[in-house]
Amino acid sequence: MEAFHLRPWRAEDAAEVAAAANNPRIAANLRNVFPHPYTLADAEWYVHDCLEKGEARQLTRAIVAGGRVAGSIGVFVQDDILEKSAELGYWLAEAYWGQGIMTEAVKQLCREAFGRFAVVRIFAQPFEENQGSRRVLEKAGFTWEGTMRNGVFKNGRVQSFCMYGLLREEAGL
Repeated sequence: MEAFHLRPWRAEDAAEVAAAANNPRIAANLRNVFPHPYTLADAEWYVHDCLEKGEARQLTRAIVAGGRVAGSIGVFVQDDILEKSAELGYWLAEAYWGQGIMTEAVKQLCREAFGRFAVVRIFAQPFEENQGSRRVLEKAGFTWEGTMRNGVFKNGRVQSFCMYGLLREEAGL
């Protein structure tokens, strides 16, 4: 595995984010809010939004590998009846896929999130066909809890997505 670290976002990260994120294979596996093409303006908005929202209800980090921003990971505390849950989201530049970076990043950020927030569960919702992301979650200790059949509409077609969860006690905390 290539060495990497997680760090808070910096305004000057936007150009590296745009370069790393501008890939249709990444966008195909994320929500529509993640565009393709992914422009510098998109990256500036995203980094600014992370900085502006702070860390009261979310942890967002740059994944840095080879001295450059290679991806993004975040945990977002929910509200209403889900207030004890947080959603995990992430993406990684294709050049770094299959190296174990994301599995370790997920483990690190989930430990930090459980230590910081009063949540009992962190969940993620990868598309059913996204075997890479599903494997990341499983290797990071998440449990597959079910498949939401025909639950999303992406790229002109209805798809299923999976629910994965990690409970505080399963994270060793």
